[in-house]
Formats: sequence, structure tokens, C-alpha cells
Amino acid sequence: MENLTDMLAVSMPFLMVLGIVWIKSRNKLEERRITATAEHSAEKAAQYAAHTAELEKRVQVLERIVTDRGYDIATQIEALRDSRAVEGDSGVPFNMPRKENV
Repeated sequence: MENLTDMLAVSMPFLMVLGIVWIKSRNKLEERRITATAEHSAEKAAQYAAHTAELEKRVQVLERIVTDRGYDIATQIEALRDSRAVEGDSGVPFNMPRKENV
């Protein structure tokens, strides 16, 4: 039994050093993972902010169309239709009667 005690007494410092090295390496890996996650989150937040800004600009344009021109959308559509007719576009006007197959 004395040999077992001696072996444990000699091997314990080595086991402790191995444990400390293992714990430090695990801590470094965890720190790298946290840093990578934070960078990824910051990148996603920037993408969402850019997308939100783009959507806000589009909503502002729609609001300006509706409010500045007093619900004049039908007139704008007709003007677009007239300009397409002048350019030779073969678009079908909305007010054309629909032909039904008999």
C-alpha cells in the first residue's frame, strides 16, 4: 500500500498541472467563442439597421405620394399609362372592356 501512496504523491503535482493547463485552454476557447458571437451579433445588428433605414425611406416616399398630392394616385396611373402609349408600349389600359371566350 505504501507504493500506491508514493505513486499518488508523485503523480498529483503533474495531474494538477495538467488540470490547470486544461482549464486555461478551455477558458481561452470560451473567450474566443464569446468574442466571435459578439462580432456576429454586431454585424447582424448593422444589417438590420441598414434594412430598417431602407424601409423607412420607402415608407417616407409612399407617405409623400399620398399626402403631398392629395390622393392623386389614379391621375398618376393614368399619366403613366398615357406615357406608355406615346412610347409605343403595347400595354393594355385598365378601362378596356375584357373579352370573354365564348
